Amino acid sequence: MTDLPVDILFDAEPSAQQRALIIEALALLGTMGRIRVLTQRRGLDDLPWLILLTLPLQAFLTSIGSKLGEDAYKGFQSIVRKLLHSEQAAQPVAGRPLVLRDGKSGLRIILDHDLPADGYEQLLTLNLSQFRLGPVHYDRAGRCWRSEIDEAEAAEAHGT
Repeated sequence: MTDLPVDILFDAEPSAQQRALIIEALALLGTMGRIRVLTQRRGLDDLPWLILLTLPLQAFLTSIGSKLGEDAYKGFQSIVRKLLHSEQAAQPVAGRPLVLRDGKSGLRIILDHDLPADGYEQLLTLNLSQFRLGPVHYDRAGRCWRSEIDEAEAAEAHGT
């Protein structure tokens, strides 16, 4: 096992399938995580995410790429898609994403249920130091990962 602390927060009690997928994904990376359920203090519909993983993000992405081999993004994509679909229906759960959050910087990466394969592939080699605020999402038109808030701040700083 590696020292890659992962905190997994679900918006509601995860199904047995979701728990197994998380445990399997982390085991592939040689690590473990703590699964917690958000206490219901407000309506779950108010949450912008379905599952939140807090971890050392750059180390996690690098680890996926190196441990799972050349087609790592396909395995990662498969696990994320399974987690974001309910067991009863083929539709994504309320359209809410899985969010990867860096435990140190707070930077968030949004993984939508229908993120294309090239988005996953790029994610595994993404240099997170280019982002400051986030959230970082995949821009389908530009076929790249970006943070609109970071871009707006940079444009403001340059007077454009």
